[in-house]
Amino acid sequence: MTLQKIRFAKTSDQVSLAWTRAGSGPVMVKAANWLTHLQYDWESPVWQHWMKFFTDHFSIVRFDERGCGMSDWEVDDVSDANWVGDMECVIDAANIKEPLIGLGVSQGAVTIIRYAIEHPERVSRLILYGGYALGWGQRGGREDEHYNAVMEMIRLGWGSDNPVFRQVFTSRFLPHGTHEQLDWFNELCRKTVAPNMAEALLEARGSVDIRDLLEQVRVPTLVIHARHDNVVPFSEGQRLASDIPGAEFVALESHNHVLQADEPAWQTFKDAVLDFTGLSSRDPFAETAMLTRRERQILTSLTEGMTNKEIASCLHVSEKTVRNHLSSVYRKMGVRNRTQAIVKAASMPALQPVSE
Repeated sequence: MTLQKIRFAKTSDQVSLAWTRAGSGPVMVKAANWLTHLQYDWESPVWQHWMKFFTDHFSIVRFDERGCGMSDWEVDDVSDANWVGDMECVIDAANIKEPLIGLGVSQGAVTIIRYAIEHPERVSRLILYGGYALGWGQRGGREDEHYNAVMEMIRLGWGSDNPVFRQVFTSRFLPHGTHEQLDWFNELCRKTVAPNMAEALLEARGSVDIRDLLEQVRVPTLVIHARHDNVVPFSEGQRLASDIPGAEFVALESHNHVLQADEPAWQTFKDAVLDFTGLSSRDPFAETAMLTRRERQILTSLTEGMTNKEIASCLHVSEKTVRNHLSSVYRKMGVRNRTQAIVKAASMPALQPVSE
């Protein structure tokens, strides 16, 4: 998996936000969602396959929201009034000029929808996974009772070594998760946010209501939702898809709010995202479309049986430069070595050099 570098940006109220950009391909910005940690997510048994998929196909920008992860923990205001402004701050810091693909997971759907409405010229597509327009505190019924109970448990024992208090909440995210995954998720909660901030962040999510904004979305939108999601009701995904003009909807057969790599639904999710963004894994043009002119030259030389030294001599560059380009080619093609690249290139269209 490609490397990531952590950077920081300052908001207008002087909150430090941790952000990172990794991968190659079309630019994607993921709005912040519940309890992320840029470094831990990168290495985790819960999120790592998500990181690999997106960095294999996109140049993705992620950030930890104010109050948790590697961003400032001690902040006065974590209400939804800051969500769009914080994302704007990160987008500016990343110096993104071209229209971006907006990714909203869970609460992140609220942020990315608001951003797309305010900046339609800066968004090419929206992908909403497990999202909602109406926060848990506005839905009523047993869900409201559950979250109020969770809030009390957060007050009682979120920061303790005993994971019981946290697991009441995290088990809803991964009802079919392994012991390793649930243990990691419980530990993430403790390491990522202080008890008082966890309560404030959860409360902020409960008060959201953007139902009246959905009809204002004017960019192509894909809504994906697990049919048996235990965190965000399936009906919320249906609401997004029905009220956003022209939105596509994909229902997944899963109970997990965070899809896991061994689920059939994970492949369905990946196919839907790639099809929607024009990078379908079944499209033989997808990989070559992301290669630069020099990378295509090197790949062509590779298929002709040339060594790194011969390629370097032919292109008048160093062998180290050739190796660096090959690493990029392998990453974009989703292969691990020279042999796999040659085999995959055989099924691709002609690799004549094109302009950068």
